[in-house]
Amino acid sequence: MKSRGGGGNRISTKWIPIFCISFFLLGILISNRMWSPPESSGQFVSRARREQELRMVSEDCDSKKKPEDDKNVLQQVHKTHEAIQSLDKSIESLQMELAASRSAMELGNGSGNQKARKKMFMVMGINTAFSSRKRRDAVRETWMPQGEKLLQLEREKGIVVRFMIGHSATSNSILDRAIDSEDAQHKDFLRLEHVEGYHELSAKTKTFFSTAVAMWDADFYIKVDDDVHVNLGMLATTLARHRSKPRVYIGCMKSGPVLSSKNVKYHEPEYWKFGEEGNKYFRHATGQIYALSRDLATYISINQPILHKYANEDVSLGAWFIGLEVEHIDDRNMCCGTPPDCEWKAQAGNVCIASFDWSCSGICKSVEKIKDVHRRCGEGDAAVWDALI
Repeated sequence: MKSRGGGGNRISTKWIPIFCISFFLLGILISNRMWSPPESSGQFVSRARREQELRMVSEDCDSKKKPEDDKNVLQQVHKTHEAIQSLDKSIESLQMELAASRSAMELGNGSGNQKARKKMFMVMGINTAFSSRKRRDAVRETWMPQGEKLLQLEREKGIVVRFMIGHSATSNSILDRAIDSEDAQHKDFLRLEHVEGYHELSAKTKTFFSTAVAMWDADFYIKVDDDVHVNLGMLATTLARHRSKPRVYIGCMKSGPVLSSKNVKYHEPEYWKFGEEGNKYFRHATGQIYALSRDLATYISINQPILHKYANEDVSLGAWFIGLEVEHIDDRNMCCGTPPDCEWKAQAGNVCIASFDWSCSGICKSVEKIKDVHRRCGEGDAAVWDALI
Protein backbone atom coordinates (compact mmCIF):
# COMPACT_ATOMS: atom_id res chain seq x y z
CA MET A 1 0.00 0.00 0.00
CA LYS A 2 2.84 2.38 0.89
CA SER A 3 4.89 1.77 -2.23
CA ARG A 4 1.83 2.20 -4.47
CA GLY A 5 1.14 5.66 -2.93
CA GLY A 6 4.81 6.89 -3.46
CA GLY A 7 4.90 5.79 -7.09
CA GLY A 8 1.84 7.94 -7.86
CA ASN A 9 3.78 11.22 -7.18
CA ARG A 10 6.63 10.47 -9.56
CA ILE A 11 6.74 11.81 -13.20
CA SER A 12 7.04 9.17 -15.83
CA THR A 13 10.41 9.09 -17.55
CA LYS A 14 8.84 9.26 -21.01
CA TRP A 15 7.65 12.85 -20.44
CA ILE A 16 11.09 14.19 -19.55
CA PRO A 17 12.36 14.61 -23.19
CA ILE A 18 9.11 16.37 -24.19
CA PHE A 19 9.35 18.89 -21.36
CA CYS A 20 13.00 19.58 -22.15
CA ILE A 21 12.33 20.34 -25.80
CA SER A 22 9.38 22.62 -24.93
CA PHE A 23 11.38 24.68 -22.44
CA PHE A 24 14.25 24.98 -24.93
CA LEU A 25 12.00 26.40 -27.67
CA LEU A 26 10.34 28.81 -25.22
CA GLY A 27 13.74 30.10 -24.16
CA ILE A 28 14.81 30.77 -27.72
CA LEU A 29 11.58 32.72 -28.42
CA ILE A 30 11.95 34.92 -25.36
CA SER A 31 15.64 35.62 -25.98
CA ASN A 32 15.03 36.72 -29.60
CA ARG A 33 12.36 39.20 -28.60
CA MET A 34 14.60 40.66 -25.95
CA TRP A 35 17.63 40.86 -28.31
CA SER A 36 15.80 43.09 -30.87
CA PRO A 37 14.58 46.06 -28.87
CA PRO A 38 11.45 47.85 -30.03
CA GLU A 39 11.80 51.09 -32.09
CA SER A 40 11.84 54.15 -29.88
CA SER A 41 9.23 56.87 -30.31
CA GLY A 42 11.92 59.31 -31.52
CA GLN A 43 13.07 56.93 -34.23
CA PHE A 44 9.47 56.36 -35.33
CA VAL A 45 8.80 60.10 -35.60
CA SER A 46 12.07 60.63 -37.50
CA ARG A 47 11.24 57.89 -39.98
CA ALA A 48 7.71 59.25 -40.46
CA ARG A 49 9.12 62.76 -41.06
CA ARG A 50 11.55 61.46 -43.71
CA GLU A 51 8.75 59.61 -45.48
CA GLN A 52 6.61 62.78 -45.45
CA GLU A 53 9.50 64.91 -46.78
CA LEU A 54 10.16 62.43 -49.59
CA ARG A 55 6.48 62.44 -50.44
CA MET A 56 6.38 66.28 -50.50
CA VAL A 57 9.51 66.48 -52.69
CA SER A 58 8.01 63.94 -55.07
CA GLU A 59 4.73 65.88 -55.27
CA ASP A 60 6.64 69.14 -55.74
CA CYS A 61 8.64 67.65 -58.62
CA ASP A 62 5.46 66.37 -60.19
CA SER A 63 3.80 69.78 -59.83
CA LYS A 64 6.83 71.53 -61.37
CA LYS A 65 7.06 69.12 -64.30
CA LYS A 66 3.39 68.94 -65.13
CA PRO A 67 2.85 72.44 -66.71
CA GLU A 68 6.01 72.03 -68.75
CA ASP A 69 4.96 68.57 -69.82
CA ASP A 70 1.51 69.90 -70.76
CA LYS A 71 3.14 72.71 -72.75
CA ASN A 72 5.37 70.25 -74.57
CA VAL A 73 2.40 68.05 -75.35
CA LEU A 74 0.45 71.03 -76.74
CA GLN A 75 3.45 72.04 -78.84
CA GLN A 76 3.74 68.55 -80.23
CA VAL A 77 0.01 68.50 -81.02
CA HIS A 78 0.29 71.89 -82.75
CA LYS A 79 3.30 70.74 -84.79
CA THR A 80 1.48 67.57 -85.75
CA HIS A 81 -1.58 69.59 -86.80
CA GLU A 82 0.58 71.90 -88.92
CA ALA A 83 2.29 68.90 -90.50
CA ILE A 84 -1.08 67.37 -91.36
CA GLN A 85 -2.28 70.66 -92.88
CA SER A 86 0.93 70.96 -94.89
CA LEU A 87 0.51 67.39 -96.09
CA ASP A 88 -3.11 68.06 -97.05
CA LYS A 89 -2.07 71.14 -99.06
CA SER A 90 0.69 69.18 -100.76
CA ILE A 91 -1.75 66.43 -101.65
CA GLU A 92 -4.27 68.99 -102.97
CA SER A 93 -1.56 70.65 -105.03
CA LEU A 94 -0.44 67.31 -106.47
CA GLN A 95 -4.03 66.40 -107.27
CA MET A 96 -4.46 69.73 -109.04
CA GLU A 97 -1.29 69.23 -111.05
CA LEU A 98 -2.25 65.68 -111.98
CA ALA A 99 -5.71 66.80 -113.04
CA ALA A 100 -4.25 69.67 -115.06
CA SER A 101 -1.80 67.31 -116.73
CA ARG A 102 -4.63 64.91 -117.52
CA SER A 103 -6.68 67.74 -119.02
CA ALA A 104 -3.67 68.83 -121.06
CA MET A 105 -3.16 65.31 -122.36
CA GLU A 106 -6.82 65.00 -123.29
CA LEU A 107 -6.74 68.32 -125.11
CA GLY A 108 -3.51 67.32 -126.83
CA ASN A 109 -4.92 64.00 -127.94
CA GLY A 110 -7.99 65.73 -129.28
CA SER A 111 -6.03 68.28 -131.27
CA GLY A 112 -3.13 66.09 -132.32
CA ASN A 113 -0.76 68.22 -130.22
CA GLN A 114 0.94 66.23 -127.45
CA LYS A 115 3.73 68.65 -126.58
CA ALA A 116 4.58 69.22 -122.92
CA ARG A 117 3.19 72.38 -121.34
CA LYS A 118 5.59 75.31 -121.29
CA LYS A 119 6.44 76.85 -117.92
CA MET A 120 5.43 80.55 -117.87
CA PHE A 121 4.97 83.34 -115.37
CA MET A 122 1.64 84.60 -116.65
CA VAL A 123 -0.76 84.00 -119.52
CA MET A 124 -3.05 86.84 -120.58
CA GLY A 125 -6.13 86.34 -122.71
CA ILE A 126 -7.56 89.50 -124.31
CA ASN A 127 -11.26 88.90 -124.85
CA THR A 128 -12.28 90.02 -128.33
CA ALA A 129 -15.02 89.53 -130.92
CA PHE A 130 -15.25 89.12 -134.69
CA SER A 131 -16.31 92.74 -135.10
CA SER A 132 -13.46 94.17 -133.01
CA ARG A 133 -10.63 94.32 -135.56
CA LYS A 134 -10.10 98.05 -135.01
CA ARG A 135 -9.91 97.56 -131.24
CA ARG A 136 -7.30 94.85 -131.68
CA ASP A 137 -5.21 97.02 -133.95
CA ALA A 138 -5.41 99.87 -131.41
CA VAL A 139 -4.16 97.53 -128.67
CA ARG A 140 -1.33 96.31 -130.94
CA GLU A 141 -0.30 99.91 -131.59
CA THR A 142 -0.15 100.76 -127.87
CA TRP A 143 0.50 98.38 -124.98
CA MET A 144 0.73 94.91 -126.62
CA PRO A 145 4.15 93.93 -128.07
CA GLN A 146 4.17 92.72 -131.64
CA GLY A 147 6.07 90.25 -133.83
CA GLU A 148 9.48 89.24 -132.53
CA LYS A 149 9.03 91.27 -129.33
CA LEU A 150 5.96 89.22 -128.46
CA LEU A 151 7.97 86.01 -128.81
CA GLN A 152 10.90 87.55 -126.92
CA LEU A 153 8.55 88.45 -124.09
CA GLU A 154 7.60 84.79 -123.77
CA ARG A 155 11.17 83.51 -123.91
CA GLU A 156 12.79 86.04 -121.59
CA LYS A 157 10.02 87.01 -119.17
CA GLY A 158 7.59 84.09 -119.34
CA ILE A 159 4.71 86.41 -120.32
CA VAL A 160 2.19 85.19 -122.89
CA VAL A 161 -0.29 87.67 -124.42
CA ARG A 162 -2.97 86.50 -126.87
CA PHE A 163 -6.30 87.67 -128.23
CA MET A 164 -8.78 84.94 -127.37
CA ILE A 165 -11.69 84.15 -129.66
CA GLY A 166 -13.85 81.17 -130.54
CA HIS A 167 -15.55 80.40 -133.85
CA SER A 168 -18.83 81.25 -135.49
CA ALA A 169 -21.91 79.06 -135.45
CA THR A 170 -21.36 78.30 -139.15
CA SER A 171 -18.34 76.17 -139.96
CA ASN A 172 -15.61 77.90 -141.97
CA SER A 173 -17.62 81.09 -142.27
CA ILE A 174 -16.27 84.37 -143.60
CA LEU A 175 -15.84 85.51 -140.00
CA ASP A 176 -13.61 82.55 -139.17
CA ARG A 177 -11.60 83.00 -142.32
CA ALA A 178 -11.04 86.67 -141.49
CA ILE A 179 -9.61 85.69 -138.07
CA ASP A 180 -7.43 83.02 -139.71
CA SER A 181 -6.02 85.65 -142.07
CA GLU A 182 -5.41 88.13 -139.21
CA ASP A 183 -3.71 85.44 -137.13
CA ALA A 184 -1.45 84.49 -140.02
CA GLN A 185 -0.34 88.12 -140.15
CA HIS A 186 0.18 88.79 -136.43
CA LYS A 187 0.36 85.34 -134.82
CA ASP A 188 -1.24 86.61 -131.63
CA PHE A 189 -4.50 84.64 -131.32
CA LEU A 190 -5.64 81.84 -129.03
CA ARG A 191 -8.47 80.02 -130.77
CA LEU A 192 -11.06 78.47 -128.46
CA GLU A 193 -13.54 75.63 -128.93
CA HIS A 194 -16.40 78.02 -128.28
CA VAL A 195 -19.26 79.51 -130.28
CA GLU A 196 -19.04 83.30 -130.06
CA GLY A 197 -21.98 85.28 -128.68
CA TYR A 198 -22.44 88.15 -126.22
CA HIS A 199 -24.57 86.08 -123.86
CA GLU A 200 -21.98 83.30 -123.84
CA LEU A 201 -19.20 85.18 -122.07
CA SER A 202 -19.34 82.95 -118.98
CA ALA A 203 -18.89 79.86 -121.13
CA LYS A 204 -16.09 81.56 -123.06
CA THR A 205 -14.31 82.40 -119.81
CA LYS A 206 -14.42 78.77 -118.69
CA THR A 207 -13.09 77.64 -122.06
CA PHE A 208 -10.28 80.20 -121.99
CA PHE A 209 -8.95 79.10 -118.60
CA SER A 210 -9.27 75.42 -119.50
CA THR A 211 -7.43 75.92 -122.80
CA ALA A 212 -4.73 78.13 -121.27
CA VAL A 213 -4.08 75.68 -118.41
CA ALA A 214 -3.77 72.83 -120.92
CA MET A 215 -1.24 74.73 -123.04
CA TRP A 216 0.87 76.59 -120.46
CA ASP A 217 1.91 75.86 -116.91
CA ALA A 218 1.78 79.41 -115.55
CA ASP A 219 1.76 81.00 -112.12
CA PHE A 220 -1.08 83.33 -113.13
CA TYR A 221 -3.80 83.49 -115.76
CA ILE A 222 -5.34 86.87 -116.64
CA LYS A 223 -8.44 87.84 -118.52
CA VAL A 224 -8.78 91.39 -119.90
CA ASP A 225 -11.15 93.10 -122.35
CA ASP A 226 -9.90 94.56 -125.62
CA ASP A 227 -11.05 98.09 -124.71
CA VAL A 228 -8.87 98.36 -121.58
CA HIS A 229 -5.38 99.90 -121.39
CA VAL A 230 -2.84 97.72 -119.54
CA ASN A 231 0.68 98.37 -118.29
CA LEU A 232 2.21 94.90 -118.55
CA GLY A 233 5.28 95.73 -116.45
CA MET A 234 3.23 97.01 -113.52
CA LEU A 235 0.90 94.01 -113.81
CA ALA A 236 3.82 91.55 -113.73
CA THR A 237 5.45 93.33 -110.78
CA THR A 238 2.19 93.27 -108.82
CA LEU A 239 1.49 89.61 -109.49
CA ALA A 240 5.04 88.67 -108.47
CA ARG A 241 4.28 89.89 -104.94
CA HIS A 242 1.56 87.25 -104.64
CA ARG A 243 3.52 84.46 -106.27
CA SER A 244 3.95 82.34 -103.13
CA LYS A 245 0.27 82.44 -102.19
CA PRO A 246 -2.09 79.60 -103.10
CA ARG A 247 -5.54 80.29 -104.58
CA VAL A 248 -5.52 84.06 -105.09
CA TYR A 249 -8.18 85.99 -107.01
CA ILE A 250 -6.96 89.50 -107.87
CA GLY A 251 -8.95 92.39 -109.25
CA CYS A 252 -11.16 95.33 -108.35
CA MET A 253 -13.69 93.76 -106.02
CA LYS A 254 -17.27 95.00 -106.08
CA SER A 255 -20.74 93.99 -104.96
CA GLY A 256 -23.35 95.52 -107.23
CA PRO A 257 -27.12 95.15 -107.03
CA VAL A 258 -28.87 92.10 -108.46
CA LEU A 259 -31.03 93.51 -111.28
CA SER A 260 -34.34 91.71 -111.63
CA SER A 261 -35.86 94.02 -114.24
CA LYS A 262 -35.77 92.63 -117.79
CA ASN A 263 -35.39 96.07 -119.34
CA VAL A 264 -31.88 96.79 -118.03
CA LYS A 265 -28.50 95.87 -119.53
CA TYR A 266 -27.22 93.60 -116.77
CA HIS A 267 -30.48 91.80 -116.04
CA GLU A 268 -30.07 88.66 -113.92
CA PRO A 269 -32.73 86.05 -114.83
CA GLU A 270 -31.81 84.03 -111.75
CA TYR A 271 -32.13 87.01 -109.40
CA TRP A 272 -34.30 84.94 -107.04
CA LYS A 273 -31.25 82.86 -106.07
CA PHE A 274 -29.68 85.89 -104.40
CA GLY A 275 -32.43 86.52 -101.88
CA GLU A 276 -35.02 89.25 -101.68
CA GLU A 277 -35.42 91.95 -104.32
CA GLY A 278 -32.87 94.71 -103.86
CA ASN A 279 -30.11 92.45 -102.56
CA LYS A 280 -26.51 92.72 -103.73
CA TYR A 281 -24.18 90.15 -105.26
CA PHE A 282 -21.37 88.60 -103.24
CA ARG A 283 -17.93 90.19 -103.65
CA HIS A 284 -16.36 89.52 -107.03
CA ALA A 285 -13.84 91.14 -109.37
CA THR A 286 -15.07 93.45 -112.07
CA GLY A 287 -14.93 91.79 -115.49
CA GLN A 288 -12.67 94.29 -117.30
CA ILE A 289 -9.53 92.63 -115.91
CA TYR A 290 -8.71 90.07 -113.21
CA ALA A 291 -6.02 87.49 -112.45
CA LEU A 292 -6.18 83.95 -111.05
CA SER A 293 -3.41 81.87 -109.57
CA ARG A 294 -2.61 78.48 -111.06
CA ASP A 295 -4.73 76.53 -108.54
CA LEU A 296 -7.91 78.46 -109.33
CA ALA A 297 -7.47 78.31 -113.09
CA THR A 298 -6.86 74.57 -112.77
CA TYR A 299 -9.97 74.24 -110.61
CA ILE A 300 -12.02 75.82 -113.39
CA SER A 301 -10.41 73.52 -115.95
CA ILE A 302 -11.18 70.39 -113.92
CA ASN A 303 -14.74 71.33 -112.98
CA GLN A 304 -15.73 73.15 -116.18
CA PRO A 305 -18.76 70.94 -117.00
CA ILE A 306 -20.50 71.54 -113.66
CA LEU A 307 -19.73 75.23 -113.04
CA HIS A 308 -22.96 77.19 -113.27
CA LYS A 309 -23.14 80.18 -115.64
CA TYR A 310 -25.01 83.30 -114.57
CA ALA A 311 -25.99 86.05 -117.00
CA ASN A 312 -22.95 88.17 -116.13
CA GLU A 313 -19.48 86.71 -116.63
CA ASP A 314 -17.84 88.45 -113.66
CA VAL A 315 -20.61 87.22 -111.34
CA SER A 316 -20.20 83.68 -112.67
CA LEU A 317 -16.49 83.72 -111.96
CA GLY A 318 -17.02 84.97 -108.42
CA ALA A 319 -19.68 82.31 -107.83
CA TRP A 320 -17.31 79.51 -108.80
CA PHE A 321 -15.06 80.41 -105.86
CA ILE A 322 -17.75 80.74 -103.20
CA GLY A 323 -17.12 78.04 -100.61
CA LEU A 324 -13.46 77.60 -101.56
CA GLU A 325 -10.41 78.68 -99.56
CA VAL A 326 -9.68 81.66 -101.83
CA GLU A 327 -7.95 84.93 -100.98
CA HIS A 328 -9.73 87.86 -102.62
CA ILE A 329 -7.23 90.66 -103.30
CA ASP A 330 -8.82 94.02 -104.00
CA ASP A 331 -6.27 96.00 -106.02
CA ARG A 332 -7.65 99.38 -107.07
CA ASN A 333 -4.70 99.93 -109.43
CA MET A 334 -6.47 97.50 -111.74
CA CYS A 335 -9.40 99.86 -112.29
CA CYS A 336 -8.00 103.36 -112.68
CA GLY A 337 -9.98 105.87 -114.67
CA THR A 338 -8.76 107.34 -117.96
CA PRO A 339 -6.93 110.71 -117.91
CA PRO A 340 -6.70 112.74 -115.86
CA ASP A 341 -7.08 110.02 -113.16
CA CYS A 342 -4.38 107.62 -114.34
CA GLU A 343 -2.19 110.53 -115.46
CA TRP A 344 -2.14 112.11 -112.00
CA LYS A 345 -1.28 108.76 -110.44
CA ALA A 346 1.52 108.16 -112.94
CA GLN A 347 2.99 111.59 -112.19
CA ALA A 348 2.92 110.73 -108.48
CA GLY A 349 4.86 107.53 -109.16
CA ASN A 350 1.84 105.24 -108.74
CA VAL A 351 1.53 103.84 -112.26
CA CYS A 352 -1.81 102.10 -112.87
CA ILE A 353 -2.08 98.48 -113.94
CA ALA A 354 -5.22 99.06 -116.01
CA SER A 355 -7.32 102.06 -117.03
CA PHE A 356 -10.87 102.31 -118.37
CA ASP A 357 -14.12 104.26 -117.97
CA TRP A 358 -16.69 102.79 -115.59
CA SER A 359 -19.48 104.45 -117.56
CA CYS A 360 -18.60 102.40 -120.64
CA SER A 361 -17.27 99.25 -118.89
CA GLY A 362 -14.12 99.97 -120.88
CA ILE A 363 -12.45 102.96 -122.51
CA CYS A 364 -15.21 104.96 -124.14
CA LYS A 365 -14.54 105.06 -127.90
CA SER A 366 -11.39 103.07 -127.24
CA VAL A 367 -10.22 102.94 -130.87
CA GLU A 368 -9.81 106.73 -130.90
CA LYS A 369 -8.93 107.27 -127.25
CA ILE A 370 -6.58 104.43 -126.22
CA LYS A 371 -3.55 106.02 -127.87
CA ASP A 372 -4.02 109.13 -125.77
CA VAL A 373 -4.40 107.02 -122.64
CA HIS A 374 -1.20 105.16 -123.52
CA ARG A 375 0.71 108.39 -124.11
CA ARG A 376 -0.38 109.98 -120.84
CA CYS A 377 -0.62 106.92 -118.55
CA GLY A 378 1.72 104.38 -120.11
CA GLU A 379 4.68 103.05 -118.10
CA GLY A 380 7.13 103.16 -121.01
CA ASP A 381 8.23 100.37 -123.33
CA ALA A 382 11.16 99.31 -121.12
CA ALA A 383 9.08 98.71 -117.98
CA VAL A 384 7.97 95.18 -118.79
CA TRP A 385 11.55 94.14 -119.60
CA ASP A 386 12.81 95.58 -116.30
CA ALA A 387 10.05 94.02 -114.20
CA LEU A 388 11.42 91.79 -111.43
CA ILE A 389 9.43 88.59 -111.61
